[in-house]
Amino acid sequence: MLTQQANERLTRVGPGTPCGELMRRYWIPIAPASQLLDNPVRPVRILGEDLVLYRDKSGAPGLIGNRCLHRLVDMQFGIPDEKGLRCPYHGWLYARDGRCIDRPLESNKTELKQRLKSYLVQELGGLVFAWMGPLPAPALPRWDLLVWPNAVKQIGVNVIDCNWLQCQENTGDPAHSVYAHGHYFEYMLEREGKLEARVASGDHTIHTRKKWGVGIEEIYVAPTQYGFEKGIRYAKALGAEKDETHRHSTVMFPFYTQTGKAGSPRSEFQIRVPIDDTHTLHICYQVYAAPPGVTAPPQDCVPWYEPPTHDEAGRPILDYVLAQDAIMWVAQGDIVDRSQEILGRTDIPIVFQRRQLEEQIKLVETGRAPMNTFGETSPDIIYGSCEEPTDWTAPDWHQRHHVFSQAYRKMYHKGFALDDSDRYGPAIELVKQLHRAIEEAEIAARQSAPAAQ
Repeated sequence: MLTQQANERLTRVGPGTPCGELMRRYWIPIAPASQLLDNPVRPVRILGEDLVLYRDKSGAPGLIGNRCLHRLVDMQFGIPDEKGLRCPYHGWLYARDGRCIDRPLESNKTELKQRLKSYLVQELGGLVFAWMGPLPAPALPRWDLLVWPNAVKQIGVNVIDCNWLQCQENTGDPAHSVYAHGHYFEYMLEREGKLEARVASGDHTIHTRKKWGVGIEEIYVAPTQYGFEKGIRYAKALGAEKDETHRHSTVMFPFYTQTGKAGSPRSEFQIRVPIDDTHTLHICYQVYAAPPGVTAPPQDCVPWYEPPTHDEAGRPILDYVLAQDAIMWVAQGDIVDRSQEILGRTDIPIVFQRRQLEEQIKLVETGRAPMNTFGETSPDIIYGSCEEPTDWTAPDWHQRHHVFSQAYRKMYHKGFALDDSDRYGPAIELVKQLHRAIEEAEIAARQSAPAAQ
């Protein structure tokens, strides 16, 4: 457990708070770039600050304070200009650095000393990132999934009504899948009369995840270059099918989680961005890569969507994995009181995660740079799992795919997209087309193998 004071340090994210100052040392994803296609001006709230994200007529994005200096009109209703954003009330024009560079109805044309708050923004991989920390800003990290070529991509976005750390601690808990995505999933489908139809295949995620609870010898955690890894060790003597180690999703500090290796038919970043102390911007950055010899269907942009959390009657939708996670996070309350917890062996990685977060907060407090800040330049590609993928990027990938532990995630064309939030995405038909092409390439490779010998 944590003391209430320690809990405050890890959860509060406003300006001047320990965790808030740490977060301001990172490029923060604040929106899918494709949201600006729907409306080039939109309000955003990040780290407790109300701002306006826009794209001006030159195509450049900007991020400024949300209130005009004149009469405090909300700039979310502003008018994009060639050089910035105009207030809709009297036309005051604000440049991307927050300066008011034009007051068209005023006789005094002297430039105002006051400025709107402004932050640097960059785009990468279909996401808009903001730098809210001290200048100069470091390079924007080129995490592997963001720059992965020959792939279909889509971005799921939700606002989760709880503190960011409750969402991120989910990734420090490799054992929760047994119940949240196994037994609980089964229970919900059974209540809705859908169990038999949904889980008829032995490949269904429920069967896999329930097995993960059998034969657990220990939960392990270890630091990595970019965060930490964790997982479960199984023993045949305790009922497991064999002695083995199952590595769980990879964590990249401070708020990224990666499921599936880059280059897989389905991999994902789950990014937990603090909106304020009691709300989280949850971003699912979903990537469906084509292996060598297969070409992914083209996309004009990376589309976004909002996975629904409730049906038309207002009841929670709980028959896909992300929704099951989200309900557990919110069920802990706005900010969980960690001084009241009773932790067990499944929480060993969470204890490590909290200590790592506190260590990085202390680095910032003493004027040092926290982990995963890359100076003036970023490597062309950063493998968050600390190893280059080979399973799906090697020429003989069709002979190696058995190492992909959740094989149903390369079979979305056979109905398995139903179990993930991906099913709601605008690119799901392209994903099915890609998975069908992967299966056809596998079959062709197997059929040609005897002739090649």
